Amino acid sequence: MTAEGFLEGRRLQMARGVLLQCIMGGYPPARFYGSDDGDLALVPDPAQIHRLPWSTQPRALAICDADELTGEVSCLSTRSQLKAVIARYAALGLAPVVATELEFFVFAPNTDPTQPFQPPVGLDGRREDGHSAFSVSSNNGLRPFFSEVYECMAALGLPRDTFMHEMGVTQFEINLLHGDPLLLADQTLLFKHLLKEVALKHGLTVVCMAKPLAHTPGSSMHIHQSIVEIGSGRNVFSDAAGEPTATFRHFIGGQQAGMADFTALFAPNVNSYQRLCHPFASPNNACWSHDNRAAGLRIPASSPAARRVENRLPGADANPYLAIAASLAAGLYGIENQLEPSEAIQGEFEVPDNLSLPCTLHAALERLKRSQLAKELFGKEFIEGYVASKTMELTSFFDEITPWERRVLAAQA
Repeated sequence: MTAEGFLEGRRLQMARGVLLQCIMGGYPPARFYGSDDGDLALVPDPAQIHRLPWSTQPRALAICDADELTGEVSCLSTRSQLKAVIARYAALGLAPVVATELEFFVFAPNTDPTQPFQPPVGLDGRREDGHSAFSVSSNNGLRPFFSEVYECMAALGLPRDTFMHEMGVTQFEINLLHGDPLLLADQTLLFKHLLKEVALKHGLTVVCMAKPLAHTPGSSMHIHQSIVEIGSGRNVFSDAAGEPTATFRHFIGGQQAGMADFTALFAPNVNSYQRLCHPFASPNNACWSHDNRAAGLRIPASSPAARRVENRLPGADANPYLAIAASLAAGLYGIENQLEPSEAIQGEFEVPDNLSLPCTLHAALERLKRSQLAKELFGKEFIEGYVASKTMELTSFFDEITPWERRVLAAQA
């Protein structure tokens, strides 16, 4: 939209079906979004209108809510789903607090998708070889790129906690500061957009796939969650003596109750399960533990005031609004129904059958499609539409034959 049209308050409308558009560009049958495919209104959030600092021409971006033309929120909007979950907490006098940890890879341009990604050539004229994890100088070869990333984050008002080189070749992680879940989802979205735009300026490619390289750790989007009382700001996961509360247990119980049903919301793509099948601290289970990275739900070591639950299942490819909404909704379900968690696990362990999760997108979609809990928390229309869109993507994947199949199976009798 032109700046003049935006400032005049001109309404921007969009076909309802766009909210269910699959990643290849197609749409599921119209019955999933209304046979008329009428319009929605895009209503900008005044707090999320940003001048884009990396653009050489004056440009701005506004994060919008998708509302029906009647004024009601659209249940197909993942941002609206997250706002609804936050409102359910507020009705109980509670406010969830979250932080996201986002991992990503920086690669050289990949013009041939049949070829693996490669690290970029750094300032020293060499490609990283994978020995730079957690090094203080590990991103020196990409310093101009990261310098502009930091400058753009500051210009957009995105506060960062820590940046580090992760385990993979040219893999990095940012920890965003904890705060309001909607704000953190907006910030995560903006940061991913920023990364890709700045990378293009520097002749690089940023990839937020869950598993872009074989034999290498994948990229996660861990979600740290706590709950405070509205007004006092007290963390309800800890009592006056600093001990865990019943609310804390029930929140974990709810997370466990929802993780298998919601796996397709946390791991939305075929590639998501490449990360989960080769764990490298990317656990595909609903176990919980004190500071054990093999558990899907980890309780990091912290003071009582900072007691929180880390959901380690979501990948970097997850929709931040939907992943945060699903995780918080499961926790609230546990609180409201006083669900008790399993026993905490420590050290090496085998995952009990009742705490295992789907290990393929097909299995995860079948679980989500049958889930009454998902339909209760997010509405039948949203869940059925989401499953329909993701099923189209899965079908598209199965329409292709991979190099592995040609290499290994062609010579078989």
